Amino acid sequence: MNLLKTLFTISGMTMLSRITGLIRELLIARAFGASGFTDAFFVAFRIPNLLRRLFAEGAFSQAFVPILAEYTNQKGADATRELVNKVASALFWALMIVTVIGVITAPTVVFLIATGFDDNPAVFQSSVVMTRIMFPYILFMSLVALAGGILNTWREFRIPAFTPVLLNVSFIVASLFVAPHMDQPVYALAFAVFVGGLLQLLIQIPALKKINMLPRISFRVFAVFRNEGVRRVISQMIPATFAVSVAQISLMINTNIASHLPNGSVSWLSYADRLMEFPNALLGVALGTILLPSLSRAHAKQDTEEYSALLDWGLRLTFLLAMPAAVFLMTLPEPFTTTLFHYGKFNVQDVSMTSNALVAYGVGLIGLILVRILAPGFYAKQDIRTPVKIAVVVLIITQLMNLVFVPWIAHAGLALAIGLGACVNAVCLYIGLRRRGIYTPVAGWLMFLTKLAGALFLLAGVALWAASYFDWTGMQSTPLYRAGVLAGVMTLCGVVYFGALLAMGFRPRDFKRIAS
Repeated sequence: MNLLKTLFTISGMTMLSRITGLIRELLIARAFGASGFTDAFFVAFRIPNLLRRLFAEGAFSQAFVPILAEYTNQKGADATRELVNKVASALFWALMIVTVIGVITAPTVVFLIATGFDDNPAVFQSSVVMTRIMFPYILFMSLVALAGGILNTWREFRIPAFTPVLLNVSFIVASLFVAPHMDQPVYALAFAVFVGGLLQLLIQIPALKKINMLPRISFRVFAVFRNEGVRRVISQMIPATFAVSVAQISLMINTNIASHLPNGSVSWLSYADRLMEFPNALLGVALGTILLPSLSRAHAKQDTEEYSALLDWGLRLTFLLAMPAAVFLMTLPEPFTTTLFHYGKFNVQDVSMTSNALVAYGVGLIGLILVRILAPGFYAKQDIRTPVKIAVVVLIITQLMNLVFVPWIAHAGLALAIGLGACVNAVCLYIGLRRRGIYTPVAGWLMFLTKLAGALFLLAGVALWAASYFDWTGMQSTPLYRAGVLAGVMTLCGVVYFGALLAMGFRPRDFKRIAS
């Protein structure tokens, strides 16, 4: 399998997802702006999203994929199919219980996440209602994560990468056609989450049938949890859940802090987060998706040389592509924010506040992406405890940074603390991989980074120079012209950056990688 080609395939699907995601955010910003009620939606959406990351994409995937790879390589199709059936059943019943409890206890959950809403009963009640509407999303997305793990292990990456597009389409339809007809328009977004989650689950079914791995849900609940494979997944999920929960606890604390800041703070962070997640998903998520099953397969075959080479390939691509993305966020925050969000109720203050958060995210973007590359180095070896220990330290450091940054730069301080905390996390993961002999860098890293730094400084200078020629907020009445100008600036920057790399000897063939 050509990993570079696979990366481009996944990134292409992810690009479609992120473009539709930006359209959805543009429509939400235009229709609702940044107000107490949009804060209520973002907080309500964060709760099932948090649990999705906790149970589905986070702990579950990290525990399940390496064990699934072991079964496929060592135990055959029948045993693998039995594992899939049992794990799917266990996941279904566990998350069904979590969903019911979440719907019942929504007021308490919202209060714990955003205590600042207690002073605004209307916003608090709206957040509770939307939380209840959206809570089944966690059940849908956990099953989607199961399907994605299976398909990725079978090297079918396209459907899992395309799946998020359906949620974005659901948001777009709700914003354009449903919200105007509701007494409380923002509730349309909550219904969009429910429908989008269901659609994402349904699209997995044909792909799973094609590889004969469509799970069957068993009603023998207690027998399911006695299965040896399920027990192994659960034993791995416990520390993995704690590892993921540490990051999510940090996010919850930050949301709570933001709820005490001026109205709109949660929304400003959410809009900036959407822009930051664009490069994070195109590179970090895509590479992590490829690396985990590939590393798990190399571990099952005890091929240590291939294991280290895969990590080295992922790290070089990360620096090559993530660093210019970070430079873009730090040098072009206003052009990005105005072009995508400066319409309707999204005013000049919203532009300024979102831009501040975007710069702060840019500082730590490389750390956020590197964690997605380095952590699979431990997960594929079924070592989840080491990332847990590191995550606990990072949580403490992040919150200490909040004490310094939030009084200084308000909501942007929360974004800066998250990014710098991720950088600390990445450094600790790297040191752990080196000390255990899991990863040995290939020669040539010093020259690689030196040349890259030169291209990045050139990129930053061109971006600042080109952007300074335009009044970005003044072009609100000509959105297509503004978008064209931004595209032109980014094209110029891209030509300069990649041209500099080519002049210094970088070639695309140097980054090709064939996995066994």
